[in-house]
Amino acid sequence: MHREHFTPPFLLDRDLAALYGVETKRVNEQVKRNIERFPKDFCFQLDATEHKFLRSQIATTKTETRGGRQYFPYAFTEQGVAMLSSVLKSESAIKVNIAIMRAFVQLRHLMMGNGGLVNRLSNVEAKDLEQEHLLLYARRFNTRRSIKKKSKKI
Repeated sequence: MHREHFTPPFLLDRDLAALYGVETKRVNEQVKRNIERFPKDFCFQLDATEHKFLRSQIATTKTETRGGRQYFPYAFTEQGVAMLSSVLKSESAIKVNIAIMRAFVQLRHLMMGNGGLVNRLSNVEAKDLEQEHLLLYARRFNTRRSIKKKSKKI
């Protein structure tokens, strides 16, 4: 989009409403009621330029008239999609939220079970860095040595 910094992929409020089985106005209502749960890297409202750009990208030419949207849509990042599942009361949102919680627990167990692997990888990285420093030092030493030899021959 046209934001100053890179904006990650996002989903619009209307698409999430369909996914979670609620009306778009319910999604936006919950965002407004729980605004502290939706920092700018979770959810943001499109401005006029972004909305116009988005409309041109999805090839819609008809402007919304009476009964249409009175405001610009909200856009949700991955984190916002997950957070939204925790504030909506639909069956789909509850299922998504439960799946997210289970995934986090599985990830934590996976990380705990592979703690030795993480330590071994850290050790390998440390050894690689040490070898890089030694090679760099050796190259500098050899370069200085060859410079001294050349200057003695002259």
